[in-house]
Amino acid sequence: QVQLVESGGGLVQAGGSLRLSCAASTSIFSINRMGWYRQAPGKQREVVARITSDNSTYYADSVKGRFTISRDNAKNTVYLQMNSLKPEDTAVYYCNALLWGYSYWGQGTQVTVSS
Repeated sequence: QVQLVESGGGLVQAGGSLRLSCAASTSIFSINRMGWYRQAPGKQREVVARITSDNSTYYADSVKGRFTISRDNAKNTVYLQMNSLKPEDTAVYYCNALLWGYSYWGQGTQVTVSS
C-alpha cells in the first residue's frame, strides 16, 4: 500500500506560479513511476507529467516548457513546479504512483487560475 498526500494547491492569477507536493507514505526510491494528473469539471482525468525511477520525464504538450516534475527520494516527495499558469490549467490535481502494476492515487488538490 502506498498513501499519497498532495499539497500546494490554491488560487493564483494567470501568469503566476505554484508548486505542488506529493508526499508518499513509503520510500519512493523503488516506485516505478510517479506522476501528476488533473481533472477539470466536465472533463476526463488527463496526465500532466510523469517521472520514472531513473528520472526520465514525460510532459503533456499543454504544459511543456511551463511545468517541471521532480522527485526527492530522501523526502519521499514528488513535486510539480507550475509556472506561467493559465486559466485552462484550473483543475483538481492528483498524484499517482505506479508500483509493481498497482496504481495509487492521492485525494487531489485544487488549482484555480483566475484571468
